[in-house]
Amino acid sequence: MNLLGLDRAGLVDFMRQMSEPAFRAQQIFPWMHQRGVTNFAAMTNIGKALAERLGERARVSLPEIVTEHLSMDGTRKWVLRLEDGNAIETVFIPEVDRNTLCISSQVGCALDCAFCATAQEGFNRNLTAAEIVGQVWLAEHTLRQRQDGAGRVITNVVFMGMGEPLLNLKEVGPAIRIILDDLGYGLSRRRVTVSTAGVVPHIDRLHEEAPVSLAVSLHAPDDALRTTLVPLNKKYPIAELLEACRRYVARDPRRRITFEYAMLAGVNDSPDQARALARLLRTVPAKINLIPFNPFPGTRFERSTDSVIDAFRDILLASGIVTMTRRTRGDSIRAACGQLAGVVKERTRRVVPIHVS
Repeated sequence: MNLLGLDRAGLVDFMRQMSEPAFRAQQIFPWMHQRGVTNFAAMTNIGKALAERLGERARVSLPEIVTEHLSMDGTRKWVLRLEDGNAIETVFIPEVDRNTLCISSQVGCALDCAFCATAQEGFNRNLTAAEIVGQVWLAEHTLRQRQDGAGRVITNVVFMGMGEPLLNLKEVGPAIRIILDDLGYGLSRRRVTVSTAGVVPHIDRLHEEAPVSLAVSLHAPDDALRTTLVPLNKKYPIAELLEACRRYVARDPRRRITFEYAMLAGVNDSPDQARALARLLRTVPAKINLIPFNPFPGTRFERSTDSVIDAFRDILLASGIVTMTRRTRGDSIRAACGQLAGVVKERTRRVVPIHVS
């Protein structure tokens, strides 16, 4: 059992299976996540006998860092090898007021969005909670050591890397709880964001399991265009998606949904499309992130010009919708939004798996 993927309740259950009291979980949990200790013998308050028993039945295992790339803007990308030989990518984005970690939830992706490099890799499998949390562990403790252990490094976590998080909610849920736990990484709900292409039934389930910030990859103001860009739209069209978004924010009047909109030259960036987008979102508590398209080998799309993006943004702002243009980070090392690919072995046929096992 890899204990790194057990939330605190799961670790309590595991200790009870070992006939140990619940408070042992309270001792072990911060050793793993806050102190970055993977050797049970180094956990000085649990005793030698328990450490030996844990060593026989459990482990704290991490993905392996294969390569690390550093962009001129400070963005850092790790390629991480998993135990089965697959590789995923994780990106650290430092800013003045925050340090954001973009993590993956699947090996590849089955949704086949037309403008995303991950989709071109196909799909292999879901990540385990341990593999998801392992990305946070590696970033936090690797960077903390380089900074002489001074304070917490990661301030924000976004599930915007490889994969569709809501198609892996069984593992994403516990991972989020570990990231939020005060004995884990101690982030607030507003500093953890899950991005989805619109798996409508699981938007409701996310709110029940871990009501963190929600981002929706929209990319078009109408169903006809969105279906060509995001094939999942054929199953869950925009009207159903927006209704799920309204339900998500209904219990928290201060919350807004972030809608992500990749700016594709000549495809979705006209003034008429900006006005249609404004009409579409007028009844949803929304903010819009315009994302200059980040090219990758083989893509047929091009990035909208700065002037076109600015004009699009100004129309949305004039309509009263909070809108910002995301600054491109890490594109020189293929770490920007939509560029993550990793190494996907034994790709499956591209289908849209809607069942969460």
